[in-house]
Amino acid sequence: MSYLTGSKAFMQGVRTLMPLIPGVIPFGLVTGVMAIDLGLSPGTTMGMTLLFYSGSAQMVALQLLHNGVLPMAIVVTALIINLRFIMYSASLAPHMHHLPRRWTWPLSYLLSDQSYALCTLKLSSGELGPFAHYYYAGTAFVMWLSWQISVLAGVYLGSSIPESWSLGFAIPLSFLALLVPAIRSSASLGAAVVGGLLAVFAVNMPYNLGLVTASIGGVLAGLLIEGLRKRPVSVASVNDVEGEAS
Repeated sequence: MSYLTGSKAFMQGVRTLMPLIPGVIPFGLVTGVMAIDLGLSPGTTMGMTLLFYSGSAQMVALQLLHNGVLPMAIVVTALIINLRFIMYSASLAPHMHHLPRRWTWPLSYLLSDQSYALCTLKLSSGELGPFAHYYYAGTAFVMWLSWQISVLAGVYLGSSIPESWSLGFAIPLSFLALLVPAIRSSASLGAAVVGGLLAVFAVNMPYNLGLVTASIGGVLAGLLIEGLRKRPVSVASVNDVEGEAS
């Protein structure tokens, strides 16, 4: 009989994340190429990648730097884009709150959309028991390493990457691969539909508020649908049914 251990849970997380790497690579390549095209040095680009570890925020920050936007405005914009991680953290907290800081601090830094999407399904089942954080660490570390290597490759390959590769097209596909398995109920479906529609209609909002608007709208839609689905049947309705039956 095979018993789960910390190392086995970690490797299980690594294997679970591996199929998503092909979707991460184009995103990292595009980010590295953009940074070099905007005049950043390889050292500055990789330092920014290590510090940020948020692809969407990094790409927006690069564009704002190119446009000469004030540093404080760049920081605020990056924070707005990353507000979704507050929701991620709140969702993961019940499974991680007991860990010492030597675990929680690195795991917080390594949080990503991909790791969260994979782990929230696994953690909610409770099958990992006390080794849940090892599984999360496996997904998070591989995701982080793939991102760093992808950006580094973009930095040094630069303009040698042909435009015919259409790297940008692979980015939304990687997120679709995370979204579809997570739709397991009417609430998650409603959240996905509402969030997607809001993201499309609010794409031109200033300061990248469209992403935040879509996130909040999707969450509220999911909560509303879940609340309606679990609403208890009133006593009057039950009596009416019993009366008709008699």
